[in-house]
Amino acid sequence: MLRMGCVIMAAGAAARFGGDKLAARVGGRSLLERALDAVPPGLFAAVAVVSARPEAAVLAAARGFRLVANDRPQDGVSRTIRLGLDALGECDGALFLVADQPFLTRETVSRLAARWQEEPGAIVAAAHGGRRGNPCLFPRDCFPELRRLAGDRGGGAVIRAHPERLRLVEVPARELEDIDTPQALADLGGEGKLD
Repeated sequence: MLRMGCVIMAAGAAARFGGDKLAARVGGRSLLERALDAVPPGLFAAVAVVSARPEAAVLAAARGFRLVANDRPQDGVSRTIRLGLDALGECDGALFLVADQPFLTRETVSRLAARWQEEPGAIVAAAHGGRRGNPCLFPRDCFPELRRLAGDRGGGAVIRAHPERLRLVEVPARELEDIDTPQALADLGGEGKLD
């Protein structure tokens, strides 16, 4: 079996949310906790939690994940991607999981990984109705392109450069919902403080 790594992207500045959105709670658990719990135990050779949040260290350690401190979240998602890749070591593929999708399940993450194992040269992404979302799993030969991203450009730029390699895994629409604003949090039944 090919060696896979996972990067949990939890370092965003949350400018549209207006506060610490990963502390917001849905179903009694913070968005950060829910993201970490979506990673199936033992599936990945390495899991890196890239975050600037102090409590991320405790949550990551409790699950055997590695915390990677991002001291410059204002530099954009590209920095989070580079830090995560650096922390994974020698992996054949890397799944990037954003921390603001509260309904993402372990089953979906496992399905993405299984699909990629079937075709390890592909880029595999969750989708609903044929519309791509997150998480996305990239093979190792895409890592140099991911590392060259700048500012707030993410993996979508690499996918657009290689559309023929994209394979979609259909998932329930609810799992792709993300929280970028207080209204989105309220619409999903969550609660949060803007400290």
